[in-house]
Amino acid sequence: MEIFDFVFRLGVVFAIYGFLWGIFDLGIRMLTGTRPRSMPETYLLKIVKYFFLVDVTFLFCFDDTSVNLVVVNQVIIAGIILLTYFIGKFKKSQNKSVLFTMMGGRGLPQMPNAAFNLKLEVILIVASLAFFVLFWFFPEFATNPISRWFHDSILNIEDTPFFGFIFKVIGFFFLLNLIVKMMNGITFLLSGGKIQGGRQVQNPFGKEDQQNNDNEFVDYEEVDES
Repeated sequence: MEIFDFVFRLGVVFAIYGFLWGIFDLGIRMLTGTRPRSMPETYLLKIVKYFFLVDVTFLFCFDDTSVNLVVVNQVIIAGIILLTYFIGKFKKSQNKSVLFTMMGGRGLPQMPNAAFNLKLEVILIVASLAFFVLFWFFPEFATNPISRWFHDSILNIEDTPFFGFIFKVIGFFFLLNLIVKMMNGITFLLSGGKIQGGRQVQNPFGKEDQQNNDNEFVDYEEVDES
């Protein structure tokens, strides 16, 4: 039961962190204007975002009774959730880049930029998980003024009656989405990455097309004989 409580709380943490980072990102956009961000700017902000998300997530893996005791099973679960989250973000960025390309690079108001680099995305995910592992062996590196501010702000918002309830609802659905993604990934790995148990998918229209061709041939013979 404690594991489910921790997983649910991580969903709330991710939701509140996304809200706080959204405010920070909005402030940067107001300072830089409406110009599209370059790829270096996009990935620089992603590095900062992912680093502090990993850092804050690790801070919530400490035992509530002892700030110096890291709960091992919580660290493992948090690592799996972070990996699932990063892969989901990777797919979302990739799909947005494809859509942006299909539209001829015009973009949408809901899609202000579509900077995507496959190699940089993979490096970013691997580096973020490497930092998480580093914090496991060197927990003292996870404590800094910015990560502590995020941690304390998340706790304060979580304890707020109105906003805390809203973010708990958001965190619940966010968590369900992560669980579905994890289950799909596990199913995909267990099936060996094959569709429908490795059986080749047959064309459902094959027989119908053959029947139509036979019918057309029969009709032609009837017309010819007449």
